[in-house]
Amino acid sequence: MQPVIRLNQEDNKWDIRHKVWDYIENKNLANFPRPVHNRIPNFKGALEACSVLSNLEAFTKTTAVKVDPDKPLEGVRLAGCSFAILSGYRIGKGEGFADMEYAMMACMGAVCDSTVIVTIVHDCQVMDIPEKLIEDHDLTVDFILTPTRIIQTECKRPKPQGIIWSKLDTEVLTKIPILKKLRLLEQTAGKDVTLKTPPAGEYENNNLQEAGQSKIQPELKCEPNCDPKSKQQYGHLTYEDDKHARFKDKFHICPSSTIYLGDIPARLRVSELKNLLKEQEAVPLRINWQGAQHRAFLRYADSARAEHALQVLKTSLFTATPCELNMPRVRTPNKRRELR
Repeated sequence: MQPVIRLNQEDNKWDIRHKVWDYIENKNLANFPRPVHNRIPNFKGALEACSVLSNLEAFTKTTAVKVDPDKPLEGVRLAGCSFAILSGYRIGKGEGFADMEYAMMACMGAVCDSTVIVTIVHDCQVMDIPEKLIEDHDLTVDFILTPTRIIQTECKRPKPQGIIWSKLDTEVLTKIPILKKLRLLEQTAGKDVTLKTPPAGEYENNNLQEAGQSKIQPELKCEPNCDPKSKQQYGHLTYEDDKHARFKDKFHICPSSTIYLGDIPARLRVSELKNLLKEQEAVPLRINWQGAQHRAFLRYADSARAEHALQVLKTSLFTATPCELNMPRVRTPNKRRELR
C-alpha cells in the first residue's frame, strides 16, 4: 500500500506531523477530541485495530503490558504516535513523553531490547521517511497495527538504552521530578549525567545529593541588561516570593524584553509555541498564556533575547499562523495603559 501523504525531501519532523494532522482533519478521519493537531489522533477504526492485538503471539505470552493514556489506545493501551514508519520508526506528537518513559524504564531495568513495542495508527499514518530524521532517543516499534493491516517491522535499530541526559535541561527535570532521583542514582554509579545548557534564566541546582529530599528555591538573578531598579527590588527574592511579587509590577521589570502575541488562532496550542521557541533557541523566562483572550506575553531576560525571539516568531510562526506581534509599551504600577 502506497503512502497517501506526500512528503518532500526537506520536510522535518514537524512538517510531517502537520501534514498528517491536516490530512486526518481534512478527510474527517478522527473522532473526539478534535482538532487532532498536537495530539495523538483518535482515528476512526481505532477499536478495530486494537482488537487485533490479542492475535499477536507476543501479546498472548506476555505477563505485563505497559499502557499509554492516548485516546485511540483506549481499547488496549500501547505506545501512541502521530505517524509510524514501515521500517519501525515512530514519531509522536513532539513532546517526547513516550521516548522518555521508555528511557526511564530502561534506566530502571524494566525493559530491554527484547521488549516488544506495538503502536496502533490509521493506515494514512504509515509512511516512509528518511532515516536521517530519526535520532538516538527515538523509540522504535516491532509491530504497527492499523484497521486493515498487521505490520511486523523487523527493525534492527537498537532501542534507547537509557536516558540521554545531554539532551535534557532543568525544565524537564522540574516537570518530571522522578528524573532528579534517577539522575542522582546514575551519577552515584559513575555515569555522565551532564545536562545540556539550560535556557536563559533557569538555574540548575548542582547539589544532586539533596534531590528528592527537600524543595530547593533558587535565588533569582537579574541579567546585566535588566532595569537597575528591578535588580534592587527583586535581586534577592526566592522563586516562591517572586510568584507573588511579579504580579504587582508585571510589566515593570525589563519592560523592553516582553513580547506581546495577539490574535492567536484557537487551533494554536501553547505546547506548539513552546516547541517552536525551543527549536529556535528562543525559550522565554516565562510565558503568560491567555488562550481565552487569544493572546500571550513572552518575557525574556533582556531586550537582545526578546529581539531574537521576535524575529524567530515573525519568520517561523507567521508563515503558517497570522498573529499580531509586537513589544508592548510599559505599564507602571500607578498608571494603566492600553497594550497595543
